[in-house]
Amino acid sequence: MREFWVAVGLLWLAGVGLRLTILAVPPVIALIQADLQLSGTEIGILSGLPVILFAMGALPASLLIARFGALATLATGLVVAGIASGLRGAAFGVLALYAATVVMSSGIAVMQPALPLLVRQWLPHRLTFGTAVFTNGLLVGETLPVMIPLILPLTGSSWRWGLAVWGLPLVLIALLAVAFAPRSKATASAAPVAGLGWWPDWGDKLVWQIGILFGSVNSTYFSTNAFLPGHLTAAGRADLIGAALTALNFGQLPASFALLALAGRLERRAYPIIVSGTLIIACLIGIVTTASAWTVFFAFWLGFFGAVVFTFALALPPLLGAPGNLARLSAAMFTISYSEALVISVLSGAAWDLGGAARFAFVPIVLAGLPILLVPATIRFRPAAA
Repeated sequence: MREFWVAVGLLWLAGVGLRLTILAVPPVIALIQADLQLSGTEIGILSGLPVILFAMGALPASLLIARFGALATLATGLVVAGIASGLRGAAFGVLALYAATVVMSSGIAVMQPALPLLVRQWLPHRLTFGTAVFTNGLLVGETLPVMIPLILPLTGSSWRWGLAVWGLPLVLIALLAVAFAPRSKATASAAPVAGLGWWPDWGDKLVWQIGILFGSVNSTYFSTNAFLPGHLTAAGRADLIGAALTALNFGQLPASFALLALAGRLERRAYPIIVSGTLIIACLIGIVTTASAWTVFFAFWLGFFGAVVFTFALALPPLLGAPGNLARLSAAMFTISYSEALVISVLSGAAWDLGGAARFAFVPIVLAGLPILLVPATIRFRPAAA
């Protein structure tokens, strides 16, 4: 039991580390813009760099895991991301800020494929629960810097020291993981199979099923965050932007906590994903056809059901992949999903320009959500052979 709770705690902390430094930027973006004289385009690049690196860094992570193991890859990614977050605060020009952000995002990118493998190693009989644990940590890591600006008042309202301070917990989490990670024979038996390779099998149907499913929920989340303010502004309800975005992001937390209790009962089933996908589409339609308190209502439930699909999609690699294939399956999933999110974001912006109104940006977003309804029915919810 001690090993179980240590594993749970480390998975949760690692999940926090996945987003803590990324979401530390939005609360201080106005300070950064004023200090470095950034244009709107430069701010857009700064915000988009992490997503690009998440897509590009997943495959190198598979190579690192194959050579050094999931724990070493996780710890290295945490240290790199934590130190680079501090270096962002030392940037006195936009190019230096970009460079530090690239390094920080690369550290996080190599962490992500390691976590499904660590769930398999540390909690082999509670795979969906373990995924729900680090997903809950991820969502808390998204929420803390945005909703609870604890650090800025303590740093004299300095965005530089604020970004540096948010990097310290990642280094601490890395030290805790190395010091206390479970190392029993049972967990060691789930290590990657030597000689299997690190490059994904792109001909494997499961790679595309999981990648597209995870990409669909990522696309709806990232693009709604990006284009919801424009929709409300065009409708004359800019006063609702803060409430709607808070509802969208905060709505993920109740779902995540609920899944900690229910995940084991719902794993290996398609219907929770399909039902959630149906409600995600309904919420998107509700958002684009309203500009009132109903928009906030729909945004909350979009976040809620998006978190349900997000958690179950993340659980699929350890649930369905062969043990030795898990690292490269997870890497392929992240590569496909974040690439899909980028494409949908670009298409949504183009739809806005072509349609002449912000609401047209939601047409690609709704279409991106359709695979959540269709893909689960094609997945064989039984684990692959070793």
